[in-house]
Amino acid sequence: MPPPVKKRIAIVSLILLALVAGSLIYWWSGRHIERTDDAYVASDITSMAARIAGYVAAIEVADNQPVRAGDILVRLESRDYEARRDQAQAILESRRQALAGIEARLKLQESSIRQAGADVSAAKADTERARSDFERTRQLVKSESASRQKLDLTQADSERTAAHLNRAHAGVDAAKRQVSVLEAELAQAKAQVEEAQAQVDLTSIDLENTVIRSPVDGVIGNRAAQVGEYVRPGTQLLVVVPLAQVWVEANFKETQLTRMRPGQPALIKIDAYPEHDITGHVESIAPASGARFSLLPPENATGNFTKVVQRVPVRIALPDSHPLAGRIVPGLSAVVRVDTTTSP
Repeated sequence: MPPPVKKRIAIVSLILLALVAGSLIYWWSGRHIERTDDAYVASDITSMAARIAGYVAAIEVADNQPVRAGDILVRLESRDYEARRDQAQAILESRRQALAGIEARLKLQESSIRQAGADVSAAKADTERARSDFERTRQLVKSESASRQKLDLTQADSERTAAHLNRAHAGVDAAKRQVSVLEAELAQAKAQVEEAQAQVDLTSIDLENTVIRSPVDGVIGNRAAQVGEYVRPGTQLLVVVPLAQVWVEANFKETQLTRMRPGQPALIKIDAYPEHDITGHVESIAPASGARFSLLPPENATGNFTKVVQRVPVRIALPDSHPLAGRIVPGLSAVVRVDTTTSP
């Protein structure tokens, strides 16, 4: 065989060997890389709905407008709720005045009890004096040193003071029973004050709910509210999308999950920005396949059975700072590659 032919054969052989070696290296290095293009950007979309019924008075934001937590989004007509709050406050003040009146009457009744006790003491003293006078007069009548008329007078005085004492005791008992009545009225008045205070709180909450604020930082989207529209509790007005808190949901085949673990690195390429690569990591793996979370899960226990490879959602976390921060929005398609050789 001529030397040039041998040389060409050697060169071709080396090229083929290099291609085979390169293919083996590429296969070996990529055999643990799990890839899927069934992946999408996701986010916690906050739907803002009315908590109370009313007419939309003003819309303070526009579509696609960035907002901060606490910014006012929508105002509802508040005059009815202001009037209800004022009415509840007036009722509360009235019941507080009634409570104060009962407390004053209770203090006065305590003074009446003390006065009745003093009357009892005075009546006891009068009763003892009258009884002593009667006993002395009776002894004098026996010794004929006093007249029968005087005995009758002292006896009547003794009976009268005894009656006064009984009346004083009855006055003390009545005053104490009145205290029990006032204490019951006081407890009822306190309960009515608490009820009125709760009503004030509820009407104040309703009044606060006429101003709808953003709970998070984000961007306004799907603005459905219109000025003058009557809304009911639960009516969706708009949504707030926190673009700073997005992730990628990748739906891997069940056969790709063998070596996949949370914490493994993932390379993400967003279809809308193919020139940028984002390095994230596997945050978690769903506890069931996507089919089990569907509205009508498949039931394979009856009829003919065809095995279908299931897909399981895998949540891919993005770093806090990446080149597309604030630019990728929920719903964008992505391609995800997970390196399963890395142990978390």
